[in-house]
Amino acid sequence: MGNVVCTGASLQCSFGTTPSVFAASGADVSATSPAGVVTDVGEENVPPFGLCTSLANPAVAAVSSGGPLVPQPCVPVLAPWTPGSVRVTIGGVSALDDASQCSCAWGGVVTVASAGQVSASVQ
Repeated sequence: MGNVVCTGASLQCSFGTTPSVFAASGADVSATSPAGVVTDVGEENVPPFGLCTSLANPAVAAVSSGGPLVPQPCVPVLAPWTPGSVRVTIGGVSALDDASQCSCAWGGVVTVASAGQVSASVQ
C-alpha cells in the first residue's frame, strides 16, 4: 500500500544534483492537489534535477572526455513510471504511487522522496 503521488511531490534522480517537484496531470484528490498517473513523465510533469552527472548523457560525456567529470544541465528523458497502482486508476491509467520509479535514458533512476500528500492511500 502506497501513497498517491500528487502535485508538489519531491522527486530525486540517482544522477541529478538537486530534487525536482512533481506536477501531476491527473484528477484532483483534494482541493489543491491533482494526483499523478504513470504516464506523467514529460517536462511539464518532471522538471530537471539540477545538473546531470551521468557519463551516458552525451552533454556530460562531451565535456568530460579524458578528464574529470563535468556535470551538465539535466534534461530528463523518462520512461513511464512502474509499477504504478494495481487497484487505482485515473482516467483509465494507473495512478502513480510513491513506490513507483521511472528510468531516464541517461541511466538515472527517478524515485519519489515525498508523495506530496498523506491523506489518500492506494491499496
